[in-house]
Order: sequence, then structure tokens, then C-alpha cells
Amino acid sequence: MNSHNHILRRAVVAATLALGANVIAAPAAKPLTDWPHITSAVKQDKAMEARIKQIVAGMTLAQKIGQMTQPEIKYITPDDIRKYYIGSVLNGGGSWANGNKHASAADWVKLADAYYDASMRTDMKVQIPVIWGIDAMHGNSNMYGATLFPHNIGLGAARDPKLVGDMARSVARAVRATGIDWVFAPTLAVVRDDRWGRTYESFSEDPAIVKEYAGEYVKGLQGDLKSDNTVVATAKHFVGDGGTFEGKDRGLNKSTPEEMINIHAQGYYPALAAGVQTVMASFNSWNDYGKLHGSRELLTVALKEKMGFDGLVVSDWNGIGEVTGCEEDSCAASINAGVDLIMVPEKWKSFIANTIAQVEKGEIPMSRIDDAVTRILRVKLRAGLFDGKKPSQNIYAGKQEAMQDRALARKAVGESLVLLKNNGNVLPLARGKKILVVGKSADNMSNQSGGWSLTWQGTDNKNSDYPFSDTILAGVQEVVGKDNLTYSENAAGVDVGKYDAVIAVIGETPYAEGDGDIGPAGTLRLSGRHPEDLAVLRAVSGKGKPVVTVLITGRPLYTNDIINLSDSVVAAWLPGTEGKGVTDVLFRKADGKVNADFRGKLSFSWPKSACQTPLNVGDADYAPLFKYGYGLNYHSKVSVPQLDTSYPEGGCGKSLAVPVYNPTDRATYGLYVSSGGQRVALGADLNAVFNLPTVKVETAQINTQQDAKRLTWTGPAKLEAQASKAHKLPAFASTDGALQFDAIVTAAPQGKVLIGMETVELDAGPVLKQMSGKGKQTVKIPLACFAAKGLPLAAFSTPFSVAADAPFTATFANIQIVGGAAKDKDALACADLK
Repeated sequence: MNSHNHILRRAVVAATLALGANVIAAPAAKPLTDWPHITSAVKQDKAMEARIKQIVAGMTLAQKIGQMTQPEIKYITPDDIRKYYIGSVLNGGGSWANGNKHASAADWVKLADAYYDASMRTDMKVQIPVIWGIDAMHGNSNMYGATLFPHNIGLGAARDPKLVGDMARSVARAVRATGIDWVFAPTLAVVRDDRWGRTYESFSEDPAIVKEYAGEYVKGLQGDLKSDNTVVATAKHFVGDGGTFEGKDRGLNKSTPEEMINIHAQGYYPALAAGVQTVMASFNSWNDYGKLHGSRELLTVALKEKMGFDGLVVSDWNGIGEVTGCEEDSCAASINAGVDLIMVPEKWKSFIANTIAQVEKGEIPMSRIDDAVTRILRVKLRAGLFDGKKPSQNIYAGKQEAMQDRALARKAVGESLVLLKNNGNVLPLARGKKILVVGKSADNMSNQSGGWSLTWQGTDNKNSDYPFSDTILAGVQEVVGKDNLTYSENAAGVDVGKYDAVIAVIGETPYAEGDGDIGPAGTLRLSGRHPEDLAVLRAVSGKGKPVVTVLITGRPLYTNDIINLSDSVVAAWLPGTEGKGVTDVLFRKADGKVNADFRGKLSFSWPKSACQTPLNVGDADYAPLFKYGYGLNYHSKVSVPQLDTSYPEGGCGKSLAVPVYNPTDRATYGLYVSSGGQRVALGADLNAVFNLPTVKVETAQINTQQDAKRLTWTGPAKLEAQASKAHKLPAFASTDGALQFDAIVTAAPQGKVLIGMETVELDAGPVLKQMSGKGKQTVKIPLACFAAKGLPLAAFSTPFSVAADAPFTATFANIQIVGGAAKDKDALACADLK
């Protein structure tokens, strides 16, 4: 971890324009030694405080706990709001009004009105309006027809705080158009390890940029908290989510207190000063403090007492369940630590009952409950929710056009682009030339937008799901004309010599949260996970025509092989719906003059080797390929030489696990279910429920949100993890290896259950029967048990299957082959399996 003296300098004053050039920085600020007191722009009002006190005094315990409860819209009806005094609802990524992905703004407003009306029909002495929260991550990003801006990593490269404020105002208007009044943004993570799957949600590895943006973002969303185009903002995730060991989502942050205060918390100080009304607790742990959701020292002492935050603390999705000794629907420790509003998506009824019982038993003091409700009411009153206006009475309500701000988003895309290489001054390209466009992401809105786009993971989307948008291919076509453009995704059989230039649009495919993590054994090498990108570049490179590569990516990656095959390379990040913002910069005007120059500068250091992480400006022995602040423009005279393309074949060698199906790798093996003569691919749609003749398959949770599959058998059916070809098993995994998976058995098997690898199956029925009703268990089956039945431990196309022939309900997640696990004390003996 860097010393804070390196970190607390201001952002780069003048960006470097050559490999190996020095970063120019202002003198370091004096490090903080404790959490600072912050004076908020939103002041307490005595009359309001008196009103709140009176309301709280007239509430029953059930009414108070109802106000502290936040279910997900899939699991709660308007009448539930009335009956249980629910104070808040949310919709997760990929959850839509009436379950309709293409729901209109008016459809959303109708549901918002229904929830509001229900909250105003309770038997309470004072009716308390419900508040609805949403992850509007880069635009109103869950909504059909909404403009999607570049993700935060691109905005950080733009170095434009005003742009961020303008975007936030646009997002607030778009959210109010759907009747919603609370946004779970901005994300203020300072990412220190780019293997983290949420890297693109961060503005920078440098806390100075995060600090510079945070206040503008909050002010843009919240405004005066009263106008029709304002929403309640959320500073998240408090604190240290971007600094976990090995970039593991929800992992352990090993920072010292000085590093936490001076690096990871830097964005919170201006956000609190701007008057942010809510703070979301983080999933991560921090040294001796444990899970942040259970840390009174952080949530109450640091945030509320020392820094003076008087708004509400909201938990993350089932976050209380990760606190030691807690469950998803029961956690006195989290409430006592300072969480005021609990995001309990599905099990909210039992949460209410459990929490009432905990208060009655004295496990949670009534004073803590009253404080939580006071804070919730304070936020609602400040936000004007008590002013008697339904969601539909907002001037933007139901207006589809209010969700669009395409010109601003296009400007943001242009500003966010970073030119990494431009050998021979290939860019900007002239108009009127014949252009060959290749690559999987040139005409793919899903790849272009990334995670948190219509669906949680950003997957299971088609171009038609984005009716007001332009792909990068569309941008090229507008510039050069249809007759001068050819698109071939893989360049198969194309004569490159017929064209004046090639544009390759390649990179990462969508992911969100833990699903995007690169595990310790993985590498930062893009073409290792996406070999199709290297293949398409090899097909067009070296043919005498310039190749311009546009990288669609949520983080810096080891791309030396890609760079070597390209004359020019542009980091476009995850630009969102306005692909023409890319071509605005790539092409000249019709008169041959520069249309728009590159102005983006790296806000993350770019690695020069496949295992070079953590990598942050200010590190000892800091030696990236492209330094923080690097970014060429059309005046630059820099030539990038041929780069070393070596990488460790076996990965970075820090793990003995080979993923089969888990949050860090769902790509190698797909999941399939066979039942009654049907065979179905479960696919990327995490909302899908499969009702087959003898089994029902649903997405569920064991460790993290939507990481598991729950199967309810009524007769013979089989679940398989399968690939189209066999993948070689590394030696480290086969040595004392085990097939390992997490499972929850909720209904014991009434017949035989077979766990298989390839064609060899073992009877695990007795083992699974013993697991019934005991919650999450980790099952470890030695590979030797399969080998004893004749299975060669060389390569697998079907490394996992589970088949039952009678009623049985179980949930499976985190399926992997782990070297050495057969020696673990909790590994099964082959005698336990037949």
C-alpha cells in the first residue's frame, strides 16, 4: 500500500506525453490523523426536528421497524406497504415495473404512485410517505430508452468535474421521470487493485480525482432537495470497498487507519460537505473491525459522531447477513452498529418479526430504533416527501424524453477517450475512405454499455433493447457512408487490401460486482479471457493497412499483444449508448481539419506485465507501461515501440482453484438442465425461472447476490456444467484435488442423487440428506474418488453434474476444482460415496 504522502497530492497538473516521462504533481497535503468533522451544506431545522420527535413519539414499534425495512419490488405489493408500514422499497439491477424490461416511464410512475398511495393509507397517526431507491449507475441505467453515460472510469479520464455535475443533474431528471426519488450513487471507491470487478465504478486509483468529483456529483443529484429535478443521493460504499486484498469483491481491506482515512475516505469528505443525505455501508471487511455492516466504530463513531453525518445509513443487498452471527433476515449487531435502513430484498417479513423480537428482548435498545427512524424521517422531510405530491405530480413524471440527454452523453464519451498509441499519426482518419470495421464490440450495445445496463450484469441484452442509441459501427457509417463501410466481426475471408484503414472494436464483455473479479490465479491479460480479440487482430494486421484498435474495457489490462498488432490504440472504457462520441474524435472534418482532439488522461495506471497488480501511482518501484496521467493527442510526437508479450501460462500462480461455475468465471462452462426429454441452457438472464417437466430452476444466493442456482426436483432431472470442448486440468489442481462446491439443502432427497464428473457418477444422496436444514455447507469430493471409478484426470468438458430421480431441493454455487482440497479435514471420504 502506498504511503499517504504519495497519495494525498493533488491530481496531475500536466499529463505525461511519453512512456517513461515523469508524473508532475503538486506538493502533498498534510495527512489526516483522525476522521475530520465535516460541516454539511444541509443544516438541521429546529421546527423540523421538533416535528420528527413528535411523529416518532406517536409510532408503535411495528411502525418503526417497518420504516427501517427496504424490500425489493419483486417481493412486495402496494398493500404490503400499507399493512407493514414499509418505509422504503428498491429495485435491483434487472428488476422492472411489472417485470417488463421494456416498461415505459409511465408504467414506472404508475407503480410508484401505487406504493405512495399505499403508504398514505396506513393506520398510523401520521402518514409517512415511502421512498424508492435505485441503482442509477451511469444514467437511469435500469430503464428502457434511457441515455447511458460512460461509466465512472471514463469520467475519471475526462478530468472534468463540471461534466460530472451536469451528468448528475441529467440522471436526477431521468430518475424522476420514472417516479423514483432516491439514487444509490455516487460510488466513491478508490480502487487499488484492478482485478476487482467493480473497477469501472471508480473514477480513479487517485483519491484526489475521487475527492474532486464527489461533491459535484452530490450537488448535481440533490440540488436544493426540493425541485422536481432532484433526488436523494447516496455516498457509497462506506468505506474501503476499492482496497480489498487481491481485489476480491466483499473482501478484506488491510489498510492502516491512516490509509483508510487518507486514501479510501477522501471522496466522503466533499460528499458530506455537499449535504449527501444517505451513506451505504460497504460489503468489505477491515482488519480488526470485521464486516463494515457490523462496525459501530465506523458507522456510528467515525461517520455519525466524528464527521457529524445526520442522514441515514442504508445497508447493501442482504449485507447484514454477512456480519458474524447474523442472517439475511436477522441482525441486531448491524442495527446496533449504526445501520438505519436495512435492505432486505426478499425475507423482509421475517426480518420485521425478528427485529421486533430483538427489541422486546433488549438486544436492540429502543433509543437506537428511535435514532434510526429519526434519521429516516429527517431525510424524507428534507427531500420534500411530506409535501403531499404523488410521484406522478412531478413535472417530469412519465415523460420518456426526460430520460434522454444524448448530446451531453456524446460529449462525455469524447472527453473520456484516452489515446494510448498513434504510431505514424494514423489518427485522425480522413473521411471518404474505405473502412473495414471488425471486432465483436463494434455493433454490440451490451458490450459498449457494460454492467448495470438494463440488467444487473449488463448481459442478456440486444441492440433492440436500446432504442435511442448508436453503436460505434453506426458512428463510423455516419462519417464514411454506407458504401465505404464493411463490417465483419471476425474478419473471416475479408481482403484487407481493398480498404484504406481498419477499425477493430474489441475488449471485455459485461460484468458487475463479484462476477467481474479476476481471481488470484488469473492474469490481467485481455486476450487470455477473450482470445477472439487477438484472432481478429491477427487477421487484419500486417496487411499494409493501418489498424486502429478501440478497447472497450472496465479497467486497464495487459494488452501488449493487442498494442503490437495495432498502429493506434484508444481506450474507450465503457462509453454507454452514444457510440458517435468515439467517431467524433477518430475522424477528421470533411475539410480535413481535426474535428475533436483527444483530451482524456489515464486515471488508472496501465500495466506492462500480466501479473502487475496492485499498480498505483506513488508505489515504490512504480513502473507501469503507461503512467497515471498519460494520454496522447494529435500534437504528440510519441512512438510506442514493440512490447514484450510474454505471460505466465499457468496464470499468476497464487491460487489452486480452477473455476467451473462461480462469480469470477461463468464463461468457461455453461449450465444446462435436462428434464423430461428437454435440455435447456440456463444462460445469462439471471431473472429467468425455468419450469421444466420434473424440475424448477431459479437464480438464488448463497454467498453473493444471484451467485447460485436453486433446483426443485419433482422427478428425474440433471444439472450439468458443460463446455463445447474439454479443458485441460492444470497439474496443481489434480494433485490431491477435489471437486468443491457450496450448497444449501432445503428439502432432503427422497431418492438417489448422483454427483458426476464427465461420465463417472457417485451416489451423494446420504451426504446431501445429512445437510438438509443446516444452511450453507461446502462439499469437497476428492478427485481420487472419480479416478477410482476409471476417470482420467486430464481434461474435462463436463466437470460437474448433479442428477436426482425424486423430490429434492438444493441450491448450488461456487463450483470449482481445488488443488490440495482432498487433504482438508472436511473433505469427504470415498467411502461416503458409492
